Amino acid sequence: MITYQQEFLSSSEGKDREKLLNAHWEEVALNKDKIKLNPDYDRYYELEELGILKIFTVRESGSLVGYFACFVMPHLHYKDHYFATNDVIYISPEHRRGFTALKLIKFAEKCLKEDGVSVIQINTKAHKSFSPLLERMGYNQNDILYGKCLIEDSVNKRKGV
Repeated sequence: MITYQQEFLSSSEGKDREKLLNAHWEEVALNKDKIKLNPDYDRYYELEELGILKIFTVRESGSLVGYFACFVMPHLHYKDHYFATNDVIYISPEHRRGFTALKLIKFAEKCLKEDGVSVIQINTKAHKSFSPLLERMGYNQNDILYGKCLIEDSVNKRKGV
């Protein structure tokens, strides 16, 4: 049985979360050799307590199989409107066929709308894009984000490159 719900760090089981978070990192993270996964849970708890962090999950028979976490706050350019900007979104590979991801996003949309959110912003990794799903759901590409790792690898550092 698949269920969708809003969950809270303070009341969720960490073991389930850590297993899926590590699988997510292994699959999509860039620069894994230089930047290790190390969530600042103290800060996440603080943001959750302030009502800024919202977490939506999908579970199959009680086991965590996906999550969508976002930060909700008034936008600095549009102070009359709350924007939800995603932090992470992930569905385990065996649950990607069908409508699991779509239903999770729709569930989050419903909850966020009830909370007064005007705009949801979801980013997707360029090398693991799910843009077609977002476009079918009515999302538009608003920005293009570039990144550059500034940490030199130890080999180039020793060579003076």
